[in-house]
Amino acid sequence: MFKALVLEQQDNRTLSSIQQLDESQLPEGNVTVKVDYSSLNYKDGLAITGKGKIVRNFPMVPGIDLVGEVLESADERYQAGDKVVLTGWGVGEGHWGGMAEKARLNADWLVPLAEGLSKENAMMIGTAGLTGMLCVQALLDAGIAPDRGPVLVTGASGGVGSVAVTLLAKLGFEVAALTGRVEENGPLLEALGAKQIIAREVFEEPARALEKQIWAGVVDTVGSKVLAKALAQVDYDGAVAACGLAGGFDLPTTVMPFILRGVKLLGVDSVMCPFEKRQQAWAKLVELLPASYYEQACRTVALEDVAECAEAITKGQVTGRVMIKL
Repeated sequence: MFKALVLEQQDNRTLSSIQQLDESQLPEGNVTVKVDYSSLNYKDGLAITGKGKIVRNFPMVPGIDLVGEVLESADERYQAGDKVVLTGWGVGEGHWGGMAEKARLNADWLVPLAEGLSKENAMMIGTAGLTGMLCVQALLDAGIAPDRGPVLVTGASGGVGSVAVTLLAKLGFEVAALTGRVEENGPLLEALGAKQIIAREVFEEPARALEKQIWAGVVDTVGSKVLAKALAQVDYDGAVAACGLAGGFDLPTTVMPFILRGVKLLGVDSVMCPFEKRQQAWAKLVELLPASYYEQACRTVALEDVAECAEAITKGQVTGRVMIKL
């Protein structure tokens, strides 16, 4: 028997409860993992509260992230005792996820825990850390360098945003952080390396087709009006790495930034990201993310606290990262 957070649907309402399950109830897969930690992401919050159409079938164990040790494997790439990480691949949506003491998974979804990274730290950053690193790498690959000018991170208080702020500052960029809670989160964002704190309200005003050129690059986790405003302010030949829709999935903009300034809009996906790219991103996180990030921007909760945290994260009331100890 093992403990799990289980989502069920009743009268079109999503209900969550902690249950004792038998290993025979685990879904199909060729690797069984003892889960040590999971984490809470915005998508998890939508799934647990039922505020988003995330879960594709019920009952479901949520949790798009997990880290743990292999118990059994029918795949030659993994042996009992191996430490592995999983992020994405529809786990916690269509296949039981990480908010349980055990998980049965497809070996193709796993990545060996990066050398120099503890299991705790892996879930302190989780999907958010991986996505933040992929966004920063996308800007670097697009030729955005510290000498090009300041970079903007939207939704900077969240998991992806706070990691991106920290990584960009570590790489020598002048970072501006956009947040909806300036007074509450400004000091933390400054401690992570942001040189300028901007209130989100400024970016929720309708954007003109083109505005004053300010940013060499942008990491956007918000979408909608905020992304439109950012695009209008990007320098000639600048780039925006877009990975989120916390503010909406629409994009009320024009083609002007793209055809008159050569701005590049780079879509960043971590869910189906190929194995080698994942490995490289995890290795870069070990290299670049300082210990201070884990100390300043992360907290640990028990499985019993997850429902309350899920409600908070959907309301934009969670700062940094929330790790779940199984």
